[in-house]
Amino acid sequence: MNTIKHFLQFQDLSREEFEYIFTRAKIIKSRFKNYQTYHPLLDRTLAMIFEKQSTRTRLSFEAGMHQLGGSAIYLNTRDTQLGRGEPVEDAAEVISRMVDIVMIRTFEQEVIERFAAHSRVPVINGLTNEYHPCQIMADIYTYIERYGSITGKTVAWVGDSNNMCNTWLQAAVVFDFNVHVSTPPGYEVEPERAGLYDTTHFESFADPMEACRGAHLVTTDVWTSMGFEAENEERKRDFQDWQVDTEMMQIAAPDSLFMHCLPAHRGEEVAAEVIDSAQSVVWEEAENRLHTQKALMEYLLLGALA
Repeated sequence: MNTIKHFLQFQDLSREEFEYIFTRAKIIKSRFKNYQTYHPLLDRTLAMIFEKQSTRTRLSFEAGMHQLGGSAIYLNTRDTQLGRGEPVEDAAEVISRMVDIVMIRTFEQEVIERFAAHSRVPVINGLTNEYHPCQIMADIYTYIERYGSITGKTVAWVGDSNNMCNTWLQAAVVFDFNVHVSTPPGYEVEPERAGLYDTTHFESFADPMEACRGAHLVTTDVWTSMGFEAENEERKRDFQDWQVDTEMMQIAAPDSLFMHCLPAHRGEEVAAEVIDSAQSVVWEEAENRLHTQKALMEYLLLGALA
């Protein structure tokens, strides 16, 4: 029996595997745009387990599985026995005997790690407090689609050192690019929490303007991630100088891109004129969640196709 491959954090896959997935994503996206039916996952079933709210993650996985010929089942933990205290390990044993692949969007990374340890099928991280690997996979594909290789480039992260930031740091090691991180005092990167053991690919900046200087890609996220709503007013005060604005984009590289995983709060973490500018590729990012995740599911279920 082949070893089951999961995608629980970005570093679970090698650069070669991502490059294969990106090649497949380009083909799959082209077929989709040209209305060409492609059903490699006919009769396969995806279980989508949600403990956190979602728009893009649910839509991209559910639509993607249907477009590949399979079916997707939505499970909210409030409506399942998980919400009544069923052990994660028991749920994994049962669910993975009834479906072919599982995507989970939850709070603690530990939950998805425990589920995967008892799953008979591939498990994908649809977002946890610590990581958001599917989003960064789509972001890097979006950059490559526009400009080619991201190797050696500089990504500026402005804002909270959250799951998105952690995953960018892992991706920098895999793809050999640099991340300039600027956070308010008290919100700095915690390498251990980021699962980062190679710190040669990132640098911290007290001044967000300096983090953006010469960057090829500037990105951010909401100041208050899901699960931290009680800190919202405090965070608004702490982060007020960390809004990505036109001045930051002007000091970046001439052809720099702006990215945001969405949903965005215009006037908070990003100025409206930035997210709505020609440099912004947020809609392309969102669309590419669909295509990169289809390629990911194809790879996890079928392996590399000849």
